[in-house]
Amino acid sequence: MAETTISTRITEVFDQLKEDEAVKKGLSFIEQDHHQTIADQIALTEIPAPPFKEQQRAENFMHRLQALGLEEVQMDAEGNVFGMRRGSGDGPKIFVSAHLDTVFPEGTDTTVHQKDGILYAPGIGDDTRGLAELLAVVRAMKEAGIKTSGDLLFGGTVGEEGAGDLRGVKAFFAARSDIDAFVSIDGEGFNHITYLATGSFRYTITYKGPGGHSFGAFGTPSATHALGRAIAAIADLETPSRPKTTFSVGQVSGGTSVNAIAQEASMAVDLRSNDEQELGTLESRFLEIVQKAAEDENRRWGDDRLKVEVARFGNRAPASQSPEAPIVQIACAAVKSIGGQPRLGEPSSTDSNYPMSLGIPSITIGLGGDFGGAHTLEEWHNPKNGHLGIQKSFMAILGMAGVKDICESLLIE
Repeated sequence: MAETTISTRITEVFDQLKEDEAVKKGLSFIEQDHHQTIADQIALTEIPAPPFKEQQRAENFMHRLQALGLEEVQMDAEGNVFGMRRGSGDGPKIFVSAHLDTVFPEGTDTTVHQKDGILYAPGIGDDTRGLAELLAVVRAMKEAGIKTSGDLLFGGTVGEEGAGDLRGVKAFFAARSDIDAFVSIDGEGFNHITYLATGSFRYTITYKGPGGHSFGAFGTPSATHALGRAIAAIADLETPSRPKTTFSVGQVSGGTSVNAIAQEASMAVDLRSNDEQELGTLESRFLEIVQKAAEDENRRWGDDRLKVEVARFGNRAPASQSPEAPIVQIACAAVKSIGGQPRLGEPSSTDSNYPMSLGIPSITIGLGGDFGGAHTLEEWHNPKNGHLGIQKSFMAILGMAGVKDICESLLIE
């Protein structure tokens, strides 16, 4: 696990921030505000946000941002919602976000149940807790009367999970070029910092043939046989452990009957790597296998009617930053400022992937409390000491944006 050395300058600035009365007031308020954060978390969890159907939750979240006094609150064409907390004008512009979507399909019961202080519901943690913590940070800044140097955009993004393919952040950054840094509030552990991005390509591969009766049309190329050839060859691929590079056939479907030669069969495939070159190499080998499986199935029966359709539906760029990058040092200093020990995580796939791939300083910082069962119907969150995640985010954002009459932005080396 990588480590970073926090510069003397950043350490001294955080010492100054901790002694400021307004900052102290904000930190104290966050702890006292615990019940409001839980109320927000429960209310947002119970508004379903299935993949590609986040609008109801987005509209509710937008109203919450407006109620906190943010300016220019809006929903963009993709469905992201965000508003501005204007600074004094002499610092960077930073987008702080959590993602609105969950992995759960439409119709999932997201009613929150509580037992012994623990909250149970699909999506209670990932990333609804992030949305609630973001609102708590804005409340704390407002309550403490803190004036940052840089402008802060606070918001919720769509399409972070699964087939969403980071469509929210991609659309956001395609529409504007004025963002100097990006922070995603997501993931377990208030001291956890993700500063490296795992890349992925996702494919749907579909084989199509003439089909026929399993006995009467025997000798006709089969879509499921071609699929089986491809899966077997994919399973035998060898990839490096460093940089970590992986593959998985996640879903398989096809055929109509036990006594029918399949006309159609498909698979969904996930390819990942922490290195762009290795990901490209894996993709090339994978695509060769996919084509060869169709050719081999046709050759087996002296036919040419079986075809393969290749559709890539996911493209998340790998990206990296130095552990010594200012944004990473700031996040580490923020964790230490509240008594924690920062933990730099392994590369991961989060909303930070895309802006990081554009060269924009970007991190994903973890949430407060304890978590379990993510992406299952049994998901739970224990909010005990959850204020630590919010306090860490509060301090990190102040260090990045700078605070009027206390410090300039630490993002500038």
